[in-house]
Amino acid sequence: MAALSFTLSAQDPNSKARAGEFVTDHGTVQTPIFMPVGTVGSVKAVSQQQLKEEVKAEIILGNTYHLYLRPGLEVLEAAGGLHKFNGWDGPILTDSGGYQVFSLAGNRKLTEDGALFQSHIDGSKHLFSPESVMDIQRIIGGDIIMAFDECPPYPSDYAYARKSLDLTHRWLDRCFKRLDETPDKYGYSQNLFPIVQGSTFGDLRKESCAYISSKNAVGNAIGGLSVGEPEEMMYELAGLCCENLPENKPRYLMGVGTPWNILENISLGVDMFDCVMPTRNGRNAMLFTSRGVINIDNKKWEKDFSPIDDGIDCTFSHYYSKAYLRHLVKAKEILGLTIASVHNLAFYLWLVKEARKHILAGDFNSWKNEMIPIIKTRL
Repeated sequence: MAALSFTLSAQDPNSKARAGEFVTDHGTVQTPIFMPVGTVGSVKAVSQQQLKEEVKAEIILGNTYHLYLRPGLEVLEAAGGLHKFNGWDGPILTDSGGYQVFSLAGNRKLTEDGALFQSHIDGSKHLFSPESVMDIQRIIGGDIIMAFDECPPYPSDYAYARKSLDLTHRWLDRCFKRLDETPDKYGYSQNLFPIVQGSTFGDLRKESCAYISSKNAVGNAIGGLSVGEPEEMMYELAGLCCENLPENKPRYLMGVGTPWNILENISLGVDMFDCVMPTRNGRNAMLFTSRGVINIDNKKWEKDFSPIDDGIDCTFSHYYSKAYLRHLVKAKEILGLTIASVHNLAFYLWLVKEARKHILAGDFNSWKNEMIPIIKTRL
């Protein structure tokens, strides 16, 4: 049982992009990496076998809020944790549920103790505190577990952002204290990542980076972005955070984003990403491909029997045609949701693996500048 370790292999000479790898007790992950989101213990419409064989995922996410409510801690603990419950034997990262409490639960009440909220399932009341969220994540059994924080809405005024940040830092201290008091539950290492907050205010972001860096955690996350702010503001703040976080620790930008968002943020020094966009957009007929963006619902694809995307390494993307996938989508056939979701996830994983190759080759920045206009093209 060893704590997560991170090794840097290369940095692009013309940007801050870097290639590395981190090692967990459930396997090694090469960075930069995209992590499919399995909110309730399942990446929507995609099996664990498809995640491994087609998507080539190296790490997936689970969510504390959703798993706590359903199936519940009793079931997860009886199963021996999420790995054994859902059959995924690779690394898992668990989000703390803070974002869901503040965005989904409604009628929530924030206090020094934590967040009182109502379940979106049955309206029952619950309290998430830094301590309870650490305990819940111990039971879920993620290899990487996230601190309980508040994600302030966009826009927030300075006074609110200041108060929220101070609370997030006090909660972080309690998260570390709770973990020190409780052992890893299933015989492997569970590693806490603190989360940088500070809304859109550069001085608060720098202060948060300094506070979080002082904790000497094995990795650090950047939260509170991609919540409605303009793209250029996201890039500016993500870059600022990367400049003020340790170079020898992985940096995780939470909830971002489009393929071009990911490439731009890799160039700023981000190592880890997650987002529901590839699966959510896939279920709504939007495909990301190596040649551009496709709305597969459009009639123009009705007789296009070419592969969905023969430019990436995914059997689904080569085997099924655009015309067939359009037919499935129009017929509301469940298989269409799976094909679109698998393809989009495979594209995201292909993209970050290509980025890694170009970082190692030393030409990432020029490749990125050529690639972004292509993948943004509306076909």
